[in-house]
Amino acid sequence: MYTKNSLLHVWDTGRADPEVNMSLDAQLLAELEPGGLPILHFYDWARASATYGHFIDLKKHLDLEKVKRYRLALAKRPTGGGVVFHIWDFAFSFLMPADHPACSKNTLENYQFVNGIVLETVAEHLALQPSLIPEPLPALGPQCNHFCMARPTIYDVVYEGKKVAGAAQRRTRQGYLHQGTISLAFPHFGLLKEVLLSQEEVTRAMETYTFAPLGSLSRPDELKRVRVELQRLLEQKFLAKLEAIPL
Repeated sequence: MYTKNSLLHVWDTGRADPEVNMSLDAQLLAELEPGGLPILHFYDWARASATYGHFIDLKKHLDLEKVKRYRLALAKRPTGGGVVFHIWDFAFSFLMPADHPACSKNTLENYQFVNGIVLETVAEHLALQPSLIPEPLPALGPQCNHFCMARPTIYDVVYEGKKVAGAAQRRTRQGYLHQGTISLAFPHFGLLKEVLLSQEEVTRAMETYTFAPLGSLSRPDELKRVRVELQRLLEQKFLAKLEAIPL
């Protein structure tokens, strides 16, 4: 599904394997043009999936034989950051042309721009008062730096010291790609302990630092309902933010 107005392109490309979703994001980044509109890209996962940052050596962090056994689909992201399990989250991407008035040469300002919108979305949907964290929280072990939900970092969305939403970005001459994730439910720690190489360290960090508004969810219909609502709200918030920017 594709919609367009004078401020924003919105793509909803539906359910697909993670390789397809990541390839679409990379293609959209490569095709950004001067004078073009920002793009909000929504997608979902055809099966249990995980993505990992461009510089991650996955075999150092996951038992790849067990990943195959549990049929967990993997794909490298065109951005940086750590491993994200897309089983219990809501994921999206946002692309900003380099010559847009809201595009900064400062990467952290771009993080703040997008995650500020995510903050407003989460606050309205969950009736919470989260914040953007001004500096990283301590890692509970060296492996925790390689898993998105195991350590809050600067400008992540947090609630009472726990991470609600994180992101990774890549900037090129055309603009930047921001890939975001919003935590919805606690991971199935049994599965994680099977596929993680540093089982206790990473799962303990996720339990400590992850905020999961739906708790230990076992109902796929509830996850779907919340994802639909977050998508609607996020699109509204992006449009409102872009409308407030002088062109």
